This record gives sequence, structure tokens and C-alpha cells, in this order.
Amino acid sequence: MSKGFTSSYRIALLASLVLSMFAGLEARLVWLHVIDRDELLRSVDEARRQLIVDNARRGDILDSHGALLATSRSIIVLGVDPQFVRPEDSKKYPALAALLGLPVGEVERICSTKTRPASAKSEVKVAAPVRAAVITFNPAESTPAAPAAEGAEGAKADETQLDDPDTEGNRPIRWAKLSDRVTESAYTEITKLGIRGVYGSRVYRRDYPHNEMAAHIVGYVDREERPVAGMEHYADFYLRGENGWLESEKDGKSRELAQFRSREVPAVDGFNVSLSIDATVQHIAEDELAKIAEQYQPQKATIIVSDPQTGFILALANYPSFDLNNFNKLPKDEQGRMRNIAVADEYEPGSVFKIVAASGALNDGLVTPRTEFDCSIEKIDYNGITRSLPRENVGDHFDHPLSVSEIIAHSSNKGAAQLAMRLGDRRFYDYARAFGFGQKTGFPVGGEISGNLKAPEKWDSMTITRIPMGQSITATPLQMQQAMMVIASGGLLLKPQVIRQIRDSHGELVYTFGRVEDRRVVSEQTAKTVARMLQNVVSSQGTAPLAAIPGFECAGKTGTAQKLMPVTLPDGSTAMRYSVKDHVASFVGFFPASHPQVSIAVIIDDADARCPGGVAYGAKVAAPVFKRIGERLIPYLDIRPTIDGSEARPAFAMGGVR
Repeated sequence: MSKGFTSSYRIALLASLVLSMFAGLEARLVWLHVIDRDELLRSVDEARRQLIVDNARRGDILDSHGALLATSRSIIVLGVDPQFVRPEDSKKYPALAALLGLPVGEVERICSTKTRPASAKSEVKVAAPVRAAVITFNPAESTPAAPAAEGAEGAKADETQLDDPDTEGNRPIRWAKLSDRVTESAYTEITKLGIRGVYGSRVYRRDYPHNEMAAHIVGYVDREERPVAGMEHYADFYLRGENGWLESEKDGKSRELAQFRSREVPAVDGFNVSLSIDATVQHIAEDELAKIAEQYQPQKATIIVSDPQTGFILALANYPSFDLNNFNKLPKDEQGRMRNIAVADEYEPGSVFKIVAASGALNDGLVTPRTEFDCSIEKIDYNGITRSLPRENVGDHFDHPLSVSEIIAHSSNKGAAQLAMRLGDRRFYDYARAFGFGQKTGFPVGGEISGNLKAPEKWDSMTITRIPMGQSITATPLQMQQAMMVIASGGLLLKPQVIRQIRDSHGELVYTFGRVEDRRVVSEQTAKTVARMLQNVVSSQGTAPLAAIPGFECAGKTGTAQKLMPVTLPDGSTAMRYSVKDHVASFVGFFPASHPQVSIAVIIDDADARCPGGVAYGAKVAAPVFKRIGERLIPYLDIRPTIDGSEARPAFAMGGVR
């Protein structure tokens, strides 16, 4: 029988071939589903799974009335994957460049540069958003995932996302930054252009609406959102928030498959921090500093305005200052502008320090405001040693005894020394410590120093005559303000504070900070007595009539401290000597004296060159600033007058002083 076109051999061969194919298929299925199952599932899982980060918004920093001092604005970090750019999209480059504010040639270069040498970091700006939106990458995808974080870690992550080098040693560029400050509205227009490969990631960037205002208090974060200084650093625990994330899967076009979400943790935005700083008061202080800088061109200056009943700071301004939005653009030789000199620099306070000896002697009952001292003598016996008394200020000579009240009003150096001697070394030192000198105030801005107050064991024979007049001791401007507020607060040392409230992102109150009393320094009666004595300073018979505000009881103390400057000696060596042409001028006071509502410290370093006579006296340079600030604060803070007439009368009889 004929078998036609077939044969047993052919049938057997075909059957073997079919069986072999099925056997191979079955073997492959066994390999995929049994032998290599775990490794393949891991590979598929890595390709499909994605971890999407939900960026938390950093909390705002607000003034006492809710005005923004620091905030976080939503922006888009825009980049391009040159591998996916289509040639026909090049005609859209001019529109893209216009939206980005870049030259067309720059946009075209970034979009068309597809490779770079494997050994080079980048020929174009290869960067990424501050915080990633998606932490995955697959070169085969039609739409790349968002890039990793910027900076050193981001650079490392970026390298892992690049393809291997080709045979010529070039590596494909998968992400090139076009701009890191694209607004939401601009991004909407960019997406309408439909340029394939151009995409962005939404992040938050810190913004300081008032630029320089309260710069040393607010502080700043760097480009990677790391807090560096001021409240940004101190209150970072409250401000920073916690990023959220979700774990999900995506399809071949990088679209999320929501049904496969396995974990989801929502972001928690940072808390808002409300400060005691009042933007209006801060503006007044900074405006006065600008006038001081223009008129005297000092080396530096500080103005502090506080509430003497609570210790909260209403304004703290330093000259020179800096723009928080452009901190990174400061030249290296000007970076000292970022130092908060109110707490980080020390100076010899001069005659303002005389309140310590007077308060201590009065509080211990050793003197009364009318107790008199001979301030014409040159030497005095103390603890069995004859000691020279300091010279009086230029032009001052007292040929008759001065009362304690007159010693303060006329700022007698000899009188202050004798008051300290009444107390004795140890007791005087204890009072200086009690007033806060030689120790940090704990003000939460960082960089604070403690100043220098030596223990009596380290004093020489002249120290007891020099410290009472504000020499041989150093303090920060904030320490001197805090010490004066001991008198204004009724004898209590109050901790200077600047944070008022913490609120969550929904405005709910989390925590409120209140007045903190460190200790009682002198009795309430002693504080009132010293306050009345300090009124004499701003009277026509005192050293600072230019600080008087008509109709208000003003109290305060002037200071004109000689600076220690290096001097070359005949043998070529260098020594520190008190200069006759370099001074720190200051006035620290409060008003109304009988019920203080505001305390003001004005400290100006080295304004001598542009002062009449070449000496920057506190009474001439700093006292008028106190008056101007006070007059501007009266209507704003609704401070009511407490006396009648155009000038405050002396609180104590001034004897026969002429």
C-alpha cells in the first residue's frame, strides 16, 4: 500500500520534534516556576514595585502677630532625560526657555547632550530634587522615575541609576536638571508643551519673605533643607515634620497600580513656631541701626527691645546683618555678618555695670541712696592694702562728697569702687553672678558665650576698683540687657526668651512658653529704689538727658567703655592696652520707671571716628537712640504717660551737685 508523501521515518521525526518542543517548554516552566522561582519573583518585584515619598512641609516661623518670617513654598525641580527627547520637540525649546528664564541655547544643549564620559561627573548639570518623589528607576521605562536626593548622597544615587558605559567609555545621561525653582503655574504651562522626557518633582523650598528682618533670630536652612542657625536650627524638632511614603506597584508605562498598594504612611507637616518678636518693633530697631550705620559707620552695633515683665524679646537687631534668602552669596570675608553679636560677642560694659555695686550695697543695707562717699580721693585703704582709685571720666571732678544716688547719676568711677568695697570681694562677685554675668543666658539661637567674670581668688589688688566701673569684666549685649531687666522686673532675673507658642499645621495649640524666673537677685524694694536712682541719670543733672522722653519716667544708665587694643611696645612685642580713641558706647534702660513696660539696650562699637572730639560717648551716641525708639514705641505699644511736665524730676535730692 502506498503511503503517499509520508513515511514512517518522517512521522517519527515530526513526532520527536513536537515531543522535544513540549519537553523543552515543560523544562522551562519547571525552571521558571520551581527552580529559579524565588530569584525571578525578586526581579519582577524590583521592576514593578515602587516606594513613593510624600514630602512633609516644614513649618512656618511667625512673629507675635502671625506675620511670616520663614515659610516653605511648593516648587518644581524640573529636569530632562535626554534619551527620551524627540527631535520634533526641538521647535518647542524657545517656549520652554522663556518659561524657565534660560537662554534657548542652554536648554537645547542640556536636552541634546545624551552622554558623558564615564569618568567625568557631568558635562551638564546632573542633579535632582531636594527630596525624591519616587525612589525607583528602570532604563527601559518610557517615563523615568523621579531622581534621588540632591547633594553627596544624591550624587551617589544618581550614579547607580546610569547605564553601563558603552564601548567608547561614554555613559548615557538619564537626568539633567533644567531648573530647581519652577513655580506651579509655570510647570502647568510646561506640561502643556508636551515635550517628552521633560518632567518635574514637587518639593518645598525655604523662603524668607522679609529678607534681612530678624536674620540672626530666624536663622536659615541650607540648600539641602538642613537647619544651620537661629530658630531654624534650635526649633528644628518642631519645624521639620516627617515625610510620608507609600509602597505600590506600577505597570509597564510607570503608572501606579493602586490596587496593589501594600503600605501607606501619610506625611506629617512640621509645626509652626510663633516667636515673641514683633515685626513692627523689629523694623523700628533695624531702622535705627541703619541710621546709626549711616551716621557713625561703627564696627558693629546691637539693639535689643524686651518686655521687662516677662523676659520675652520683642526685637533683636545687629549691624551688620545679611539677607536670609542669599546667605550663600556672601563673600568669605563678609561671612562674619551671620554671627549673632548680641550673644556671640563680648565687650567691657563700662559704667552700665555700676548698677551691680549700687544694688548690692543697697540690698544688704550697707548704704542708703543718701549715703555719701568722698569721690575726690586718689587712694584708699582696703583690706590692709592701699589701693589707687580709678580716674573719673574726662571733665569730671567732684570736690565734695557724693551720695549713692549722685554716684549713679554722675557715673562716678571712684564712688562705684567704694560701693563694691563696702560689699567686699566675695559678696560683690556673688552679686555680679546673681545678675547673670559670667554665665550663659540660655538664649536659644546658638553661638552664645558666657563672657568673662573672674573669681575673687584670681583678682589682683586693683580688680576690686576696676570691675565696679565695668572694666576687667566682659559681657554680651544680651547679658547686659538681662541685668538691667533685674531692676525693671522688681529684682528678678528673668530668662530671655523668644519662642511664644508651638502650633500644628492645622493651627491647634501644642505648647505655650511662659515667663521663666531664674532667681531673685535683690528685693523688690531695692529694685524700686535703684529704678528711681536711674531716673536721675536721664534728668538734666545726670549723664544722659538726651535719653529723656517728655512726659514719661525714663530710667537707664550710660556706658562709655575703652576698648583693649593691641599696642606695639619699644622692644617690638605686642601688649593689650586701653585705647583713648576706641570705645563701646551704650545706653541700657527702661520706661516707665514706676511700672516698666519696655526695656531697650543700645550698644555701638567703635563709632569714634565720626563723633565730635573723636570719642563716642554713650550719652551722646546711644542715649538719643533710646529716646527715638521709645518715642516710636509709645503709640504702637500704647504706653501711657505717668508724669506731667516736659522733664522727669530727680527721684532723690541731688544735694549740692552743680
